[in-house]
Amino acid sequence: MEMHQVRYFLAVARTLNFTRAAEQCNVSQPALTRAIRQLEEELAGSLLRREGKLSHLTDLGLRMLPLMQQCYDSALAAKSLASSLSKGATRSLTLLISHGIDLGLLEAPLAETCRAFPRLELKIERAGAAEINERLQKGKADFAVAGPLAKSWDRLDLWPLFAEKFVAVVNQDHPLARAKGLHPRQLTDQPILLNVACDCADALMAALSEYGIDSGQGHKVSNLNDLLALLGANLGVAFLPESTRLVPGLVRLTTPEFDLGRTVTLYGVAGRPRTPAADTLMKLLRARDWSPYLR
Repeated sequence: MEMHQVRYFLAVARTLNFTRAAEQCNVSQPALTRAIRQLEEELAGSLLRREGKLSHLTDLGLRMLPLMQQCYDSALAAKSLASSLSKGATRSLTLLISHGIDLGLLEAPLAETCRAFPRLELKIERAGAAEINERLQKGKADFAVAGPLAKSWDRLDLWPLFAEKFVAVVNQDHPLARAKGLHPRQLTDQPILLNVACDCADALMAALSEYGIDSGQGHKVSNLNDLLALLGANLGVAFLPESTRLVPGLVRLTTPEFDLGRTVTLYGVAGRPRTPAADTLMKLLRARDWSPYLR
């Protein structure tokens, strides 16, 4: 099936007249008729019933019309996108973020990058440590922002952005909410809320285990928003990165005896060409003052 055959068929379906359709398509009527006959042969059925100057769609033609229109529209959209990309009018930037990073941290750099490149198509996706490594390696993302990753290949470039600690967070109605200082041993009988997709989940469980706290007896989720929802329902205690923006009704507790932290890092690929938009975002992230997000 050739695209010009589809275009000719749509013109006849619209005008119900071969002569006018040929004029609209800027071809001779015999050429248009021949192309439609070839299309009918390929589809093994008549698309049009020819009745002098006025033609009608057959049942097959009526059924094929929306499909042909969709096919033609998709081809035009693909051509338009390819043209825009070749002229530099549209560019995409794919950023991977680990499940334990609050996207709110990146709002200002992303907004500034989009203002600088008004036609930028931004793609933000969540991924685990192993997937981040794989997708960067295969060229399926420009950058990633995450906690610690296993440096599994020598072209993985990294720029540390900031270091932070994990702090205990509870609902304001929780019995421990007014504690001046929280020792981990006070949590031995408390349900622990855990984001198992967080890049520091294993380290967090190991740190709690040292104080005799079995995090396996609590509630588990696989993203930060769900963890905040469980805290909002006052279903236990969570340890969150101090950069996490808390929803109203949640409070942080000081935990001087609990020492777990991470370094949030920007990951890229050494030697891989970057678009101007990607280069701008990288510079904004590296130059940003992160201190307002750290308590």
